[in-house]
Amino acid sequence: MYAKPDSNTMTTRIARAEDAMDAALKSLSYRLTETEDSRMDPTRPNGAAPAALNGTRNDNAPVPAPEVEVAPAPASIQRVPDAIATGRPSREEAEAAVRVLLRWAGDDPAREGLRDTPARVAKSYEQIFSGYRQDATILLERVFEEVEGYSDIVLVRDIPFYSHCEHHMVPFMGLAHIAYYPTKGVVGLSKLARVVDTFARRLQTQETMTAQIADVIETILKPRGIAVMVEAEHLCMAMRGVQKAGVSTITTQFRGAFKDDANEQVRFLTLVRNKP
Repeated sequence: MYAKPDSNTMTTRIARAEDAMDAALKSLSYRLTETEDSRMDPTRPNGAAPAALNGTRNDNAPVPAPEVEVAPAPASIQRVPDAIATGRPSREEAEAAVRVLLRWAGDDPAREGLRDTPARVAKSYEQIFSGYRQDATILLERVFEEVEGYSDIVLVRDIPFYSHCEHHMVPFMGLAHIAYYPTKGVVGLSKLARVVDTFARRLQTQETMTAQIADVIETILKPRGIAVMVEAEHLCMAMRGVQKAGVSTITTQFRGAFKDDANEQVRFLTLVRNKP
């Protein structure tokens, strides 16, 4: 047998619920602004209704997307200076300039051994300075994210390069070493070597080239840390001036974790130097 509900108890509970509902409704103060009062809609039932409620939250209202600042690529990594992008001399003008240099050096550009030299020099310059026609940012666009959660150091060392000093247009050459801590993935190892070639095949200073390599990797990959070391011999120092052959110059760039933690710098230098 089920007990019969007490009607008095049920009545009391209902009355208390109604009182609580009335109190809750009275506590809500929907106050219309003067502008909203002027926008009362006479077509709505039961008289006018407000177009909007002042002081209430509308969870369905669109939330403006936060503005995300995208850092522009450093000017140092642009391919061709704007000043010469539209005023590049023709092949014929380049060859004529070589003939002028040959005459200034004291030789005869018309003799058999030098007759085709201007054309050869112009052709070789297309390869030697091909970095002006290459975009290093495109080389790093393909990122491999399926690396099984790998987030430790990635180091590519002993990347050979050949460049030309912008002060005397004399070669300097050596090795580049690049390390980074990936965040969103890794790039193909050959791409880092191509980045080095892109900047090396321009008129350069070693210091600028080192910074440019770090700049483009930081801009595109956004790793936790970057370390770049370049060591080179400059023929402008060996062939002319003080004429000291065999002297090497080392430049470095440390960003992120490598800049903030001296132990990371030691680890990088140890991995570079400890060769099997």
